[in-house]
Amino acid sequence: MSRTEVLAPAGSMETLSAALRSGADAVYLGGKRFSARSSAANFSSEELAEAARLCHMYGAKLDLAVNTVISDDECLEFCDFIRSAAASGVDAFIVQDWGAAALIKKCVPNAVLHASTQMSVHTAAGARLLSRLGYARVVPARELDRSVIERICRENIETEIFVHGALCMSVSGQCYMSAVMGSRSANRGCCGQACRLPFTASGNKNAAALSLKDLSLLPKARELADIGVDSFKIEGRMKRPEYVASAVSELRKSLDGQAPDMQLLRGIFSRGGFTDGYFTGKRQDMFGVREKEDVTAAHSLIPQIHELYRYERKVWDLHFSAVIKEGQPVCISGSAGGVTAEVIGDVPDKAVNRPTDAAALEKQLSKLGDTVFSYAGLDADIGEGLIVPAGKLNQLRRQLAEKLTELIINNNTPKYTMEELDPEFPENSRTCRKSAMTFRVMCRTPQQIEAAAGTDADVIIPIEMADSPAVGSLARDRVILSPPRFITDEDNTIRRLRELKNSGYTRLFCHTPDSAAIGLELGFRLHGSFTLNVFNSFSAARLAAIGFEDLVVSFEATAAQLGRLRSPVPLGAVVYGRLPLMLTRNCPIKNEVGCGKCRKQLTDRTGRVLPVACSKEYIEVLNPDILYMSDRLSELSCADFGLIILTDEDRDQSRRALSGARPNGNLTRGLYYRGI
Repeated sequence: MSRTEVLAPAGSMETLSAALRSGADAVYLGGKRFSARSSAANFSSEELAEAARLCHMYGAKLDLAVNTVISDDECLEFCDFIRSAAASGVDAFIVQDWGAAALIKKCVPNAVLHASTQMSVHTAAGARLLSRLGYARVVPARELDRSVIERICRENIETEIFVHGALCMSVSGQCYMSAVMGSRSANRGCCGQACRLPFTASGNKNAAALSLKDLSLLPKARELADIGVDSFKIEGRMKRPEYVASAVSELRKSLDGQAPDMQLLRGIFSRGGFTDGYFTGKRQDMFGVREKEDVTAAHSLIPQIHELYRYERKVWDLHFSAVIKEGQPVCISGSAGGVTAEVIGDVPDKAVNRPTDAAALEKQLSKLGDTVFSYAGLDADIGEGLIVPAGKLNQLRRQLAEKLTELIINNNTPKYTMEELDPEFPENSRTCRKSAMTFRVMCRTPQQIEAAAGTDADVIIPIEMADSPAVGSLARDRVILSPPRFITDEDNTIRRLRELKNSGYTRLFCHTPDSAAIGLELGFRLHGSFTLNVFNSFSAARLAAIGFEDLVVSFEATAAQLGRLRSPVPLGAVVYGRLPLMLTRNCPIKNEVGCGKCRKQLTDRTGRVLPVACSKEYIEVLNPDILYMSDRLSELSCADFGLIILTDEDRDQSRRALSGARPNGNLTRGLYYRGI
């Protein structure tokens, strides 16, 4: 990539036009299905083809977000949609779902894949794995500091970084709050933005403990470009054209060495100002909500912003050549954007008064008006005493511009190989159980490990507890090591896992592509967590092909869906525990009351208390209700094993959970019956 790409969002044709006219090098958008912003207007098949043409007229790329997880019932419809989108001329597909990526490649073998930020990639190892798997670009997690971004940029894969727009409290792809609380799954494109509602650690009913300010790294654009970022991504497919136009324009200024107008951007949209997010590693002054003054400030700025995209942006230099000779038709040709075209007019007349000369010809041909062309000169061979009326020259100029436009669009439109046959569903090596379910237990404390050691279950432990005396009674092959869900020190994590591998541990619980990549490089046996969001048979098959021995299916799947999944490896289901609602790098409790007054809980607007589990580099917001399926295991008979998640249970509570006893407190069946 010759220069850092400015990538703008579009939720409508008007916003798409505003982005391109303001200087975007690429645009990303969603169709009517399979997009993580399902409540945006989005684009029909016809609009998608029109959008591709408009982008390619500017020499810009069009990236299609198909970044939701898909179900088996949707796979064939998804394939039809992908083929239609490829025929429309999209340049790349932004993907979260492992199975969706596999289906895209089966339907359109030379399709370009971009790994969505919802894949939660946050290490160089994760990026390296995706490169090996055929992804052209990765959009890393937004929670990375400069040093990690720079490290990822050194891998053999393009890097796309969010530089402006809304920040989710949770790591993208790892947020289940909207799904668990309201059956509106972020991973299915239906996030209800529960995080913007009141939550508090102090009893302040007006606190918004999970709401972050908008991100803006525009003042650091040159720095990001210098460390190798390939694409600067602006968030905002739900935003107005004025928002997109101003963000694109100010980002272009910053890349050109000018100071961006942050007051203008704040006036258009902010939540009490901007934050530089995690880039500096400080994580300070990041929380904010949309205030009344934020809303009213935009009204006076809208007319000013309209001027940014009122007219077509000049993209191509158009150089003309003209031959006007007696007795032969007028011939005008032009070259622009790497293509050449010509148009033929009538035979010129003898001039009665003022003949057409080079100056007269230039006057008419340079009137390129509201087009993407700039006049770049004229070579003219004109016979003496001839005239071509201005109206006919104007007509020829318009015809030539139209021809060149079509050639430029065609030249910039990718050509794909299509496979018309629908992919066959993966072979299935699984049968529904006729014997008792086996279990795995996720533990956080020595007391929980001791309770699990007294059962036949395999035990999943954090790597920092591998040397705990509580693990001593366990055979190495019963232990599955769990690296951090968010790895902040890649080198140290790799070093520690190598030590543990050399000491006899062989199994690794993988949360994201990052831990899978490290596990593969170190030679571990891989076991997939529910955080890989396996929701369809093709995802199971793809991860099995990568090297996973078994997988825990996403707890967003219903019991019926779980029963229908086909897989070459065993599949597990979560059967007990507090489901994690959020994984976040920023502690809402610390921000509101400080660590000294931490009670490890948040309260929502209804009075429900959400436990918060704290680690050094991230926290997990947990569901207040305990998932309990131990009395209904027969209804999960197609699960090959059950996963028990222990969080704050003591030794006795852990033993009760492992025995299948009904726990105290509020219980939930999760999403196994109500779905999303």
